[in-house]
Amino acid sequence: MTLKHIFKGTKWDVPCERCAKPLSECQCPPPPPPAPVVTSVPASAQKVVVRLEKRPGGKKVTVLAGLEAKDAEELLPRLKAHCGAGGTIKDGKVEVQGEHRDKVVLELEKLGYKARKG
Repeated sequence: MTLKHIFKGTKWDVPCERCAKPLSECQCPPPPPPAPVVTSVPASAQKVVVRLEKRPGGKKVTVLAGLEAKDAEELLPRLKAHCGAGGTIKDGKVEVQGEHRDKVVLELEKLGYKARKG
């Protein structure tokens, strides 16, 4: 945002990009805000694969693959609360601690995602 008249008469009174007058004399309206970029894939178009992985030491982790990054960040707290477990996002995949495939698939389907066990 350019503030007009702040340095009137000084060497910092730069010309306007549109009319070439000094900013202190410019009458141009402010530029319109940039249009929002919408590139999000709807939930119904995302195919989520929910699988169970076994970690060293015998710990089990429910892993969700196929989610958009924005959706993964929004879903993680909801799934953690729904399953009563901890979780994180690693390498673009959502990980929920424990064996919760059935709960996660049902919750995702309720939210409109195409989810399947893998």
